[in-house]
Amino acid sequence: MNTSPSRSLGVLELEYGLPPHVLPRYPAGALLNPDTFAFPVISETVPGAWADTLIPGNADLESACIAAAQRLVERGAAAITADCGFFIRHQLAVAKAVPVPVALSSLLMVPTLIRQLPLSAKLAVVTADANHCGRDLLGVSDPAEQSRVVIGGIEGGNYWNGFMKRTLPSTDLATIETDFAACITRLVNAHPDIGAILFECTAIPFVAPAMRRLTNLPHYDITNLVQLMMAAIR
Repeated sequence: MNTSPSRSLGVLELEYGLPPHVLPRYPAGALLNPDTFAFPVISETVPGAWADTLIPGNADLESACIAAAQRLVERGAAAITADCGFFIRHQLAVAKAVPVPVALSSLLMVPTLIRQLPLSAKLAVVTADANHCGRDLLGVSDPAEQSRVVIGGIEGGNYWNGFMKRTLPSTDLATIETDFAACITRLVNAHPDIGAILFECTAIPFVAPAMRRLTNLPHYDITNLVQLMMAAIR
């Protein structure tokens, strides 16, 4: 990983039980793969932010998120994101605590994307766990707009079972592809009026080309939001 402090993207990292600044190997497309972006990326683990704790929501993680974000700024981060979309619960607190742009989840794009679509079209949100991705996380309060957002998840699948254990997450691309493809297929079959797909899970860039082959729909994920944020400040 490139750890140059010059105009870096800072990433709040899930807890994996590893020593500081020791990270698993990430496949192409990952936020923390040094070849994903044209700018350097640095990260800080949020202590206690295991997937099985963060995804259901835990207010006790807020101070740890803020502290990790502040460390990233001290190390030279020009903007901050996170390696799990469920960090969105701490978006407001982190943005208030640091003097740089903060975008902790692709879910921040929901209001914009739903307004880009025709009124007859729906936006599909594909998440790691639909049981915990409530409409309160979507940033859309208008009932008519809320009705145009459909949510599907990969909970119960092989990849989900792996990352909900307190072990290093699996990077078995075939498993990730299979689980997300099944979710997308279910959503599109149930809602043929879907006009675009937004992925909450930050694992989706690993298999983005395969996912795009499933449909002719626009696909969005955290890397799109990060590119926009960094392009605006570099």
